[in-house]
Amino acid sequence: MWRRSLCTAASALPDKRFDVLVIGGGHNGLTAASYLARDGLSVAVLERRQVIGGAAVTEELIPGFKFSRCSYLQSLLRPSIIKELELARHGLKLLKRSPSSFTPCIDGRYLLLGPNRDLNRSEISKFSVRDADTYPRYEKQLEKFCEFMEPLLDSPPPESLPSVSSFHAQFKDKIQKSVFWTSFLQRAVSLGQRDVVDFLELLLSPASKVLNSWFESDVLKATLGTDAVIGTTGSVHTPGSGYVLLHHVMGETDGDRGVWSYVEGGMGSVSMAIGKAAREAGAQIFTNAEVSHVTINDSGKVNGVLLADGSRVLSSIVLSNATPYKTFMDLVPTDVLPDDLVRALKQSDYSSATTKINLAVDKLPQFQCCKLNYPDAGPQHMGTIHIGSESMEEIDLACQDAVNGCSSRRPIIEMTIPSVLDKTISPHGKHVINLFVQYTPYKPSDGSWDDPVYRDSFAQRCFSLIDEYARGFSSTVIGYDMLTPPDLEREIGLTGGNIFHGAMGLDSLFLMRPLKGWSSYRTPVPGLYLCGSGTHPGGAVMGAPGRNAARVVLQDVKNR
Repeated sequence: MWRRSLCTAASALPDKRFDVLVIGGGHNGLTAASYLARDGLSVAVLERRQVIGGAAVTEELIPGFKFSRCSYLQSLLRPSIIKELELARHGLKLLKRSPSSFTPCIDGRYLLLGPNRDLNRSEISKFSVRDADTYPRYEKQLEKFCEFMEPLLDSPPPESLPSVSSFHAQFKDKIQKSVFWTSFLQRAVSLGQRDVVDFLELLLSPASKVLNSWFESDVLKATLGTDAVIGTTGSVHTPGSGYVLLHHVMGETDGDRGVWSYVEGGMGSVSMAIGKAAREAGAQIFTNAEVSHVTINDSGKVNGVLLADGSRVLSSIVLSNATPYKTFMDLVPTDVLPDDLVRALKQSDYSSATTKINLAVDKLPQFQCCKLNYPDAGPQHMGTIHIGSESMEEIDLACQDAVNGCSSRRPIIEMTIPSVLDKTISPHGKHVINLFVQYTPYKPSDGSWDDPVYRDSFAQRCFSLIDEYARGFSSTVIGYDMLTPPDLEREIGLTGGNIFHGAMGLDSLFLMRPLKGWSSYRTPVPGLYLCGSGTHPGGAVMGAPGRNAARVVLQDVKNR
């Protein structure tokens, strides 16, 4: 019913003209559309699937069970977007998790972590009193680094304007860049030399080196280390994995730094709220509207898109929420792109080792290490449950399997059970469980994801691993849906199955995201812009790429 009220059939599109077209109704595309429509432009969002949301989508794949099919937690959505688009008024309701993390151990111990400092101290002390004393300082340092980085997230990178820009635009741009770099240097000076060096060490080092310098207990380091590898193909020993760790603690929920939350109704509710804000501002959203390619006039400028059904939609401004690879290699004629851009794009890292499994179960898992007496859900069920990651060596061994071409023999699993807090997504007494699993190569050497037997054997391997910690878990499974890297590419449009629209290595961030020289959301084709997670500041449900891209478009419109 919501889709009927929020979206319009693609049949209403042919021969229409808009000021702006947005390719892809993921959360970034919807965010860009909201800001552009609020500024008075006529905007149309063209979504290939029958439902908007991209990777932030809720789907009822098993009757009565509503899955956050891809993304499954919220923290990184920019507070400015939540406030400016009034997402709470449009139905966004965040459900804070406390505790936020539970790591069961085979030897009968467990570790709970969360926003409660007393709990953290008590829990970490079970493994190391020294680590319990150190942990608050570790959190404080990461918070300081996040505060340093935060202004960068909400600003377009200071990329040079195209040389064809007017003298007035070039002069204004130089002033803006001077202000940007002056502010950045002032923040660096206020941070202090010692903290700057520590910050650079975090960015450049393997996460294992960083965590080893802070802590001694294996289970604590492994629990924290999963944030450094989630969604990547790398190990905790991979240089630069420290930044991925920082990226995943930059967020907040209702002002509480680093706190992740479930979203009532699933992650599709994020996209739904942004979509409602866009519609209220005047944007039109069309589903089942697959774009075949971007059309370009004789002067080399964008003049609209051609849909898969053969119809045209006209506009002099097009934003693509697709991955940069999909945009440039599939939607734009390659003969209009610079050769160096095409070469660089072909060398970009879109590899993935991530599989998402969505489960319907008839009861909660009972962890034998945790003898807490609760009639239903206990603290061990509230947050992210780390399975198979009791040490950083286990994480690295799972990664090495994938390096050798095979799916991990003992996968690293992040389990979440949103239905313990969200009563709208499963029948009474039953639950929805998300498994975010690593490492699974795009093309495994020991089988094929197209083989149903191979697929099910891997799923059963994951369930059996959980059985080691929660006896009888496998028998509670009613049904499941699995998205391997090729599935994520085919169904959601994630090139290579990469959930970030491209690797988050240091060579693919800020002024080098998605490519060196093209970080400003503009492209070599006048009128064509990028607005997805493949642009600065990167992946996850942030909305910042969409908001930043909209600001650049509005700036260009005013300069004209």
